[in-house]
Amino acid sequence: MGRYYWSKKTESDSLKRVQTWWLKRNDYLEPNCWRSGGIKWVNEFSGQESSISIQASTMENDKYLRIYYTLTDDNGNKQDFDYKIPLATTPCHFGGKRYWFICPWYANGKYCGKRVGVLYLGGKYFACRHCYNLTYNSRNLSGLSKMAGQIISAPELENLEKEAKRRYYAGKVTRKYKRYQKKEEKSLRQLMIITGALDSRHG
Repeated sequence: MGRYYWSKKTESDSLKRVQTWWLKRNDYLEPNCWRSGGIKWVNEFSGQESSISIQASTMENDKYLRIYYTLTDDNGNKQDFDYKIPLATTPCHFGGKRYWFICPWYANGKYCGKRVGVLYLGGKYFACRHCYNLTYNSRNLSGLSKMAGQIISAPELENLEKEAKRRYYAGKVTRKYKRYQKKEEKSLRQLMIITGALDSRHG
C-alpha cells in the first residue's frame, strides 16, 4: 500500500464514498460470508456514471473489503487499483455487531489506522476524512438536521469512546460506555437519514 499526502480542504459531500451501513443494508456484511458486487455513482450535473467493484469478506479471521477500479487522468492515461480495507467490529447496544473500516493509509507520513464508518475517494485511494482533511457541507446538512436531530460529530463520538476506558464492571455495562453506545446508535441513524436524503437528491 502506497503513501499519499493531502492538505487541501475539501467538502466530503462532493466525493464518492463507501459506507459500512450501505454495505450492511445491501447484505454484504452477513456473518461468515463472502460476497462480490459493485457501487455506482451518477454525477448530478453531467449525468456521467462511475463505478467500483467490491468484494466483502466477514469470515472469522479474514474480515475485509476489497476495492478495485480504474481511474483516468486528464491526459487519458488509465491506472488500475486493487486493494483491501480491513474490517473490524464492535458490539451494538441493542445486540449484534457494528462494522467499521480500518483506514490503512498515511497522512503527513503517519499511518492512520482509525476506525471509521465512511471512506472517501479524495485522491487515488479511498481513505477516511482525517487523512484527506475533509470538511462537511453545512448547506446540505442544515435542512436535514431537523429530520436527523442535533448532529453528533465524529470527534464527539471519538472523545466519548476514549472516556469510556472500561466497558464492563461487575458484569454490567459501565455508565460511560452505555452513554457512548447510545450516542453511537444515534449517530448511525443520523448518517442513514442524511446520506439517504442526499443520495435521493443526487440520483
